[in-house]
Amino acid sequence: MICCINPQCQKPLNPDDAKICQSCGSPLVRLRERYRAMSPLGQGGFGRTYLAQDEDRLNSHCVIKQFSPQVQGTKSMEKAIRLFTQEAVRLDELAAHPQIPNLLAYFEQGGFLYLVQQFVEGQSLLQEMRQQGAFNERQIRDVLADVLPVLRFIHKHQVIHRDITPTNILRRKADDRLILIDFGVAKQIDEEASTEQPGTRIGTEGYAPIEQFRGGKAYPASDLYSLGATCLHLLTATRPDNLYDPLNGRWIWREYLHSQGKKPVSDQLAYILDNLLRDLVGDRYQSADEVMRDLNADSFHPPDKVANSMKASSAAGSPPPPQPAPPFPTVRPAAAKLPVSKPPVSKPPVSRPPVSKPLAPSPSASQPPVSQPPVSKPPVSGQPGARPTPLRSGSSRCIQTLIGHSSWVTDIAISQSTPTFASSSLDDKIKIWNLTTGDELLTLSGHTRGVNTIAISPNGRFLVSGSDDYTVKIWNFLNGALLKTLTGHSRDVTAVAISPDGRILVSGGEDRTVRLWDLNTGMLLKVLSSASGMIKSIALSPDGNYLASGGLDNKVNLWSLKTGEPLQTFVGHMSHLHSIAFSPRGQVLATASKDKSIRLWNLQTGDLLRTLTDHTRDVNTIAITADGRTLISGSSDTTIKLWDLTSGRVIDTWKEHLDTVNAIALSPDGKLLISGSSDKTIKIWQLQF
Repeated sequence: MICCINPQCQKPLNPDDAKICQSCGSPLVRLRERYRAMSPLGQGGFGRTYLAQDEDRLNSHCVIKQFSPQVQGTKSMEKAIRLFTQEAVRLDELAAHPQIPNLLAYFEQGGFLYLVQQFVEGQSLLQEMRQQGAFNERQIRDVLADVLPVLRFIHKHQVIHRDITPTNILRRKADDRLILIDFGVAKQIDEEASTEQPGTRIGTEGYAPIEQFRGGKAYPASDLYSLGATCLHLLTATRPDNLYDPLNGRWIWREYLHSQGKKPVSDQLAYILDNLLRDLVGDRYQSADEVMRDLNADSFHPPDKVANSMKASSAAGSPPPPQPAPPFPTVRPAAAKLPVSKPPVSKPPVSRPPVSKPLAPSPSASQPPVSQPPVSKPPVSGQPGARPTPLRSGSSRCIQTLIGHSSWVTDIAISQSTPTFASSSLDDKIKIWNLTTGDELLTLSGHTRGVNTIAISPNGRFLVSGSDDYTVKIWNFLNGALLKTLTGHSRDVTAVAISPDGRILVSGGEDRTVRLWDLNTGMLLKVLSSASGMIKSIALSPDGNYLASGGLDNKVNLWSLKTGEPLQTFVGHMSHLHSIAFSPRGQVLATASKDKSIRLWNLQTGDLLRTLTDHTRDVNTIAITADGRTLISGSSDTTIKLWDLTSGRVIDTWKEHLDTVNAIALSPDGKLLISGSSDKTIKIWQLQF
């Protein structure tokens, strides 16, 4: 179908071959000769929204917003134009975040303004609630955990959304991530309040705090209020307007849950919701970081007055009186000692492969050792069933291509004691390969979701894996038997590492925690809370003294591996951390980011030594050679680059992969490099300097 874009047309759908609208007689045009409106998605005060195809991008779907406001008067029109243009500006500024739709185009045609943006396939949280019923506590926590980092990002960029509702949060079908949409009323934090006319009402009634209805004033705490109101709606399946008692000036959502016979939420979540929804701006949480800190706290210890009022309200069936929002007594990371340098913010597509989320949490208790028979398959090289080509010396290009995984290869780990290596994939499998011949030796099956990360113990006895099924598994690397399943993470496990002495297993996940385990017994030793960011990478220093972690808060935290105490915070990247590596002598820390850069830090002083920039998209993985002279990086731009660490210049660029390079690893003798990619292949390279 082709859609008429005349905003007055009552029946805009027409056959594909139509040239003139059968309803209103308007010409059926392609905007900019490339965007073809297919069907209307909605209509509001500013105009219509259409689902469209971009014929210049293989007919990929996009969303067209047409500006045709039904307003009267010059001032009203000027304000409408300003808000519509403002949405385009905001989307362009915030396009670096994977949970905000990208702006594709903004233009005028035929007397109307048009905004074209990325299409997000999925349902709004309001639609989801209406189909599945009220959310439970776990689902509300997941909403907070997914949306708060987005708010942290936009607030850091001095933008306030001002219209957070269940309708404006979509669950992307491809990976279950929550996407924040509709920045039409967003404003810069430093914009003068006087720009709003007296009596201006900004936001959606029931979700917007009172300061937005008094002259349009808004703060980061205003967005947090709206997020709290959104959570109440999802938790109770009734609008927030019905959950507030204006006569007594208090929220009555607890009583509503009780009256509906629904299970009450924990004191911890109730405390968080109450402090999101304080009437006075100063009494609320002031930042997303504060909320995430309390959400991720291992234990809940409210102040005495709040605790006593909670007990009283529990007995009486009424909520406690409002109290200020004091912090939980949790350990904060050490303050950053580094100057912040700000490279241009990159706007690449998301480098991380879409990750399937489990339909239900992983088992709550560790499983006993279970033997899984390894599955062997014929060796592959280049094409399934083909024998690998022999190694060639004197070449710095790919010498073998191994095919065996049916989805994106996410990680590579090389044994230090035998000529073997392992690969993990979103096909839920781990494969073990002969490094010399390229033969596939074993396939390990046991995870129920994609495997994100693997590590092999220094003695070559154990392989450890982390998965989207929330678990960490310990395998016998020699025969593929599953030895233990470790549970405790409440979100995807994205990084694992093993200490140089082989005693401690470290795991990090999207639940914003780093967990230390005894590798031999599987006992949990310590939990380190990252305070604000989902963990995407961890690394251990060669001497086993330091642990570095990084993720969605753009920072790298340095910890004592022995005590778990925070030591240092490295600040400077402008987007997510994807990979961390220590130099062989442990004097330099290298970090790679979605901002397309690699940064080198002095581990002792915290000084930024050098920034490496040549990749055109996210840098996903890095490794440093044993002599400490060369750094190797893999990127979403499909290339692998070799860098001279003395000069900071690129030595060579390899381009044989056809999609994102997700993982690289160096052989113990430094002669081979192995890479894994979203093109589903593993490549072995001969290093030559």
